[in-house]
Amino acid sequence: MTQTAMALNSDAKTAIAEALNQSVAETAVTTMLAQNFHWNVKGMAFGPLHDLFQKIYEDHFEGQDDLAERIRAIDMHAEGTLAGMIKRSKIAEHDGHATDKEMIKIMQDAQETLAATLAGCGELAAKHGDTLTEDLCIARGQTHEKFAWFLRSHLA
Repeated sequence: MTQTAMALNSDAKTAIAEALNQSVAETAVTTMLAQNFHWNVKGMAFGPLHDLFQKIYEDHFEGQDDLAERIRAIDMHAEGTLAGMIKRSKIAEHDGHATDKEMIKIMQDAQETLAATLAGCGELAAKHGDTLTEDLCIARGQTHEKFAWFLRSHLA
Protein backbone atom coordinates (compact mmCIF):
# COMPACT_ATOMS: atom_id res chain seq x y z
CA MET A 1 0.00 0.00 0.00
CA THR A 2 1.38 3.39 -0.97
CA GLN A 3 1.80 5.81 1.90
CA THR A 4 2.59 9.49 2.22
CA ALA A 5 5.42 10.65 4.47
CA MET A 6 3.25 11.33 7.49
CA ALA A 7 1.40 8.01 7.15
CA LEU A 8 4.60 5.99 7.56
CA ASN A 9 4.98 4.32 10.93
CA SER A 10 7.86 5.17 13.24
CA ASP A 11 9.91 2.06 12.38
CA ALA A 12 9.56 2.73 8.65
CA LYS A 13 10.59 6.37 9.06
CA THR A 14 13.64 5.38 11.09
CA ALA A 15 14.77 2.75 8.59
CA ILE A 16 14.19 4.98 5.57
CA ALA A 17 15.90 7.96 7.20
CA GLU A 18 18.92 5.81 8.02
CA ALA A 19 19.17 4.65 4.40
CA LEU A 20 18.69 8.19 3.12
CA ASN A 21 21.34 9.52 5.51
CA GLN A 22 23.73 6.89 4.11
CA SER A 23 22.92 8.17 0.63
CA VAL A 24 23.44 11.80 1.68
CA ALA A 25 26.78 10.94 3.29
CA GLU A 26 28.09 9.16 0.22
CA THR A 27 26.81 11.91 -2.06
CA ALA A 28 28.50 14.59 0.06
CA VAL A 29 31.83 12.76 0.10
CA THR A 30 31.62 12.19 -3.66
CA THR A 31 30.74 15.86 -4.20
CA MET A 32 33.98 16.88 -2.51
CA LEU A 33 35.89 14.14 -4.32
CA ALA A 34 34.67 15.50 -7.67
CA GLN A 35 35.51 19.06 -6.71
CA ASN A 36 38.97 18.00 -5.56
CA PHE A 37 39.59 16.20 -8.86
CA HIS A 38 38.18 19.19 -10.78
CA TRP A 39 40.81 21.39 -9.12
CA ASN A 40 43.72 18.97 -9.49
CA VAL A 41 43.26 17.10 -12.77
CA LYS A 42 46.01 17.55 -15.34
CA GLY A 43 47.15 15.94 -18.55
CA MET A 44 45.97 15.74 -22.16
CA ALA A 45 42.34 15.26 -21.11
CA PHE A 46 42.36 18.21 -18.71
CA GLY A 47 39.57 20.16 -20.44
CA PRO A 48 36.96 17.43 -20.75
CA LEU A 49 37.74 15.97 -17.29
CA HIS A 50 37.75 19.39 -15.63
CA ASP A 51 34.28 19.98 -17.12
CA LEU A 52 32.99 16.48 -16.27
CA PHE A 53 34.12 16.68 -12.65
CA GLN A 54 32.38 20.07 -12.39
CA LYS A 55 29.15 18.62 -13.81
CA ILE A 56 29.39 15.82 -11.27
CA TYR A 57 29.91 18.02 -8.20
CA GLU A 58 27.20 20.49 -9.27
CA ASP A 59 24.73 17.64 -9.77
CA HIS A 60 25.70 16.00 -6.49
CA PHE A 61 25.34 19.20 -4.48
CA GLU A 62 21.74 19.47 -5.63
CA GLY A 63 21.19 15.73 -5.18
CA GLN A 64 22.36 15.67 -1.58
CA ASP A 65 19.97 18.53 -0.85
CA ASP A 66 17.05 16.62 -2.41
CA LEU A 67 17.88 13.53 -0.34
CA ALA A 68 18.25 15.50 2.90
CA GLU A 69 14.99 17.33 2.28
CA ARG A 70 13.24 13.98 1.82
CA ILE A 71 14.54 12.96 5.26
CA ARG A 72 12.98 16.12 6.69
CA ALA A 73 9.74 15.48 4.75
CA ILE A 74 9.34 12.20 6.65
CA ASP A 75 9.99 14.18 9.85
CA MET A 76 13.39 12.72 10.65
CA HIS A 77 16.82 14.26 11.26
CA ALA A 78 19.22 14.79 8.35
CA GLU A 79 22.88 14.25 9.27
CA GLY A 80 24.60 17.57 8.75
CA THR A 81 28.17 17.18 9.92
CA LEU A 82 31.09 16.44 7.66
CA ALA A 83 32.65 14.19 10.29
CA GLY A 84 29.44 12.17 10.52
CA MET A 85 29.18 11.88 6.76
CA ILE A 86 32.80 10.80 6.35
CA LYS A 87 32.40 8.22 9.11
CA ARG A 88 29.21 6.82 7.59
CA SER A 89 30.28 6.85 3.92
CA LYS A 90 31.50 3.76 2.09
CA ILE A 91 33.27 6.18 -0.25
CA ALA A 92 36.61 7.47 1.01
CA GLU A 93 38.06 10.92 0.72
CA HIS A 94 41.09 11.37 -1.52
CA ASP A 95 43.89 13.92 -1.35
CA GLY A 96 43.77 14.65 -5.09
CA HIS A 97 47.28 13.40 -5.82
CA ALA A 98 46.46 11.00 -8.67
CA THR A 99 46.81 10.66 -12.40
CA ASP A 100 43.86 11.54 -14.58
CA LYS A 101 43.16 7.82 -15.14
CA GLU A 102 43.32 7.09 -11.40
CA MET A 103 40.89 9.96 -10.76
CA ILE A 104 38.50 8.59 -13.38
CA LYS A 105 38.61 5.10 -11.84
CA ILE A 106 38.14 6.40 -8.29
CA MET A 107 35.18 8.53 -9.39
CA GLN A 108 33.70 5.66 -11.40
CA ASP A 109 33.86 3.41 -8.34
CA ALA A 110 32.24 6.13 -6.23
CA GLN A 111 29.40 6.51 -8.74
CA GLU A 112 28.79 2.76 -8.78
CA THR A 113 28.79 2.65 -4.97
CA LEU A 114 26.29 5.50 -4.84
CA ALA A 115 24.03 3.84 -7.41
CA ALA A 116 24.03 0.63 -5.35
CA THR A 117 23.34 2.47 -2.10
CA LEU A 118 20.43 4.33 -3.68
CA ALA A 119 19.04 1.12 -5.21
CA GLY A 120 19.03 -0.42 -1.73
CA CYS A 121 17.40 2.67 -0.25
CA GLY A 122 14.75 2.58 -2.96
CA GLU A 123 14.02 -1.10 -2.28
CA LEU A 124 13.65 -0.37 1.43
CA ALA A 125 11.31 2.54 0.73
CA ALA A 126 9.22 0.33 -1.59
CA LYS A 127 8.99 -2.33 1.12
CA HIS A 128 7.41 0.28 3.38
CA GLY A 129 5.12 1.68 0.67
CA ASP A 130 7.05 4.96 0.41
CA THR A 131 6.89 5.38 -3.36
CA LEU A 132 8.00 9.01 -3.25
CA THR A 133 11.32 8.10 -1.61
CA GLU A 134 11.61 5.11 -3.92
CA ASP A 135 11.14 7.38 -6.93
CA LEU A 136 13.78 9.84 -5.68
CA CYS A 137 16.25 7.00 -5.14
CA ILE A 138 15.59 5.57 -8.60
CA ALA A 139 16.17 8.95 -10.25
CA ARG A 140 19.35 9.62 -8.28
CA GLY A 141 20.61 6.07 -8.91
CA GLN A 142 20.10 6.48 -12.64
CA THR A 143 22.10 9.70 -12.56
CA HIS A 144 25.01 7.97 -10.81
CA GLU A 145 24.94 5.06 -13.25
CA LYS A 146 25.06 7.54 -16.13
CA PHE A 147 28.09 9.28 -14.62
CA ALA A 148 29.74 5.87 -14.09
CA TRP A 149 29.17 5.09 -17.77
CA PHE A 150 30.70 8.44 -18.83
CA LEU A 151 33.73 7.73 -16.67
CA ARG A 152 34.11 4.13 -17.88
CA SER A 153 34.03 5.44 -21.45
CA HIS A 154 37.13 7.54 -20.75
CA LEU A 155 39.01 4.38 -19.77
CA ALA A 156 37.86 2.20 -22.69
